[in-house]
Amino acid sequence: MLRLGLYQMNAWVGDLERNTETILRAIAEARNRGVDIVAFPELAITGYPPEDLLLKPRFLEQNQRALERVAAGTRGITAVVGFVAVDDDIHNAAAVIHDGQVVGVHHKRFLPNYGVFDEDRYFQAGRDYLVFSREGVTFGVGICEDIWYPEGPAYVQALLGGAQVILNINASPYSRGKWAFRDRMLATRASDNACIVAYVNLVGGQDELVFDGHSMVFGPRGEVLHRGPMFREELIVVDLEIGRVQRARLSDPRRRKQKLAMVAEGVPLQRISLEPCQPAAGRPAAVSECAPPPDGLAEVYQALVTGTRDYVEKNGFKEVVVGLSGGIDSALVACIAADALGPERVVGVTMPSVFSSPETRGDAQVLAERLGLRFLTIPIQETVEAFQRQLAGVFAGCRPDTTEENLQARIRGTTLMALSNKFGWLVLTTGNKSEMAVGYATLYGDMAGAFAVLKDVPKTLVYQLSEYRNRLNPVIPESTILRPPTAELRPGQKDTDSLPPYEVLDPILELYVEEDRSFEEIVALGHDAALVRRVLQMVDRSEYKRRQAPPGVKITPKAFGRDRRLPITNRYREG
Repeated sequence: MLRLGLYQMNAWVGDLERNTETILRAIAEARNRGVDIVAFPELAITGYPPEDLLLKPRFLEQNQRALERVAAGTRGITAVVGFVAVDDDIHNAAAVIHDGQVVGVHHKRFLPNYGVFDEDRYFQAGRDYLVFSREGVTFGVGICEDIWYPEGPAYVQALLGGAQVILNINASPYSRGKWAFRDRMLATRASDNACIVAYVNLVGGQDELVFDGHSMVFGPRGEVLHRGPMFREELIVVDLEIGRVQRARLSDPRRRKQKLAMVAEGVPLQRISLEPCQPAAGRPAAVSECAPPPDGLAEVYQALVTGTRDYVEKNGFKEVVVGLSGGIDSALVACIAADALGPERVVGVTMPSVFSSPETRGDAQVLAERLGLRFLTIPIQETVEAFQRQLAGVFAGCRPDTTEENLQARIRGTTLMALSNKFGWLVLTTGNKSEMAVGYATLYGDMAGAFAVLKDVPKTLVYQLSEYRNRLNPVIPESTILRPPTAELRPGQKDTDSLPPYEVLDPILELYVEEDRSFEEIVALGHDAALVRRVLQMVDRSEYKRRQAPPGVKITPKAFGRDRRLPITNRYREG
């Protein structure tokens, strides 16, 4: 029996002292719970992704000294810790530390360089294969992308090295439903290699990324042995029956021929034996709650809460401010902020003009009261009129248009930024992915702020999440959910004056933005050709706006920002 610990850690990028202390505390807890081996996520010491901090020699040196401190704290236990290994180059690495000594280091072999990942920019790929043996149990170590390849390190470690357990340490960012795909992949690796696969992942937010934890252990037939919680820092402790691996391997004759072929190829493998480190006698059975599979809307909502909380906390802010229009987007942002930080740390501000209806103003106040937010009313009409007088001469002879509408949005943005400067409140913007996709947003207006909570949330999902939040506690007024969306920048304005209905728009955006479908493919799926052409043109023309937008939580497979990258100056057009 092997007692394994998986620590779902919320690492802070660049805070090596904090991360080291967190690791040492978790090692002490694991030791107290009778754990034999405890594993931490990818780059746990530096935080993930460290990006160009990796170009700073002093940062790399401090990372190595931090590993030495961690090693000194591992008496009587084995730990697997993510860090940056430095030789003539740098490597994304996992240190295997046993009883106070670093006994081996695995260098990540497969460096992802797609989507949000940019590891080829920084790291050298590993080449060596290692397995470790401790008191009759052989284990191999891999890092994140290594496990995604059928013939990656786990294949060699299990087949040639006889590893019964594969420990895979990760910094795998969240996107909606990704856990199910990950589950299938890990179950396949475990069954193909007839071994136990233990997967430990980061939790917490880092700029646009959020990590969901959801660490898992799979048995040699692909069965789920344990599932950790999502979005919660926690030490998971699992007792592994190693005998089930031998039983699975005896019934799988494929392995014999595959192993002979690998031996004939001369695949290099290093074996490292660890000194005995006996557990305390009579330790009770491990107790860790096995989490249920995630619920769709709950996981998305919690991802937004986690990403918002950590962006605010890790950047040292105490309070946030949200412009409350009485609309559904700002209502959902206020709910997320209150759930992330506590309502006492959230300030709601309504900034009415002559176009603000009594209904929306009332809904904003009701929402603030139900959530328990501090609520401010700052009318902007006098400021709007002052701007109009100032510009009257130069605008003489011109008909009113979106220029005058955008003045209102920009005055509101300036007001929120003034509050931010005066009181140190971080401004949360309220625009959603549908609006950002087609440019239905005002630069230096409703886009002004530090963090865009709904930046990757399509409008149709905004409605679903609002209804989900109301099922927990009905705080968003029903009229906010039922009222047709409007920017209230001119009399009787509705979003549908400028955009297709969101239930029509969002499927087109998903096909074009997230799936990279062509104009012809989208039309072939049954969408109106003229409408598709118009939507694609709006998306393409709005890249310059998105480049100036604040960061926001990534929850879809392809988010604007560091995920979807297109040139601003770009003559290529679909359709």
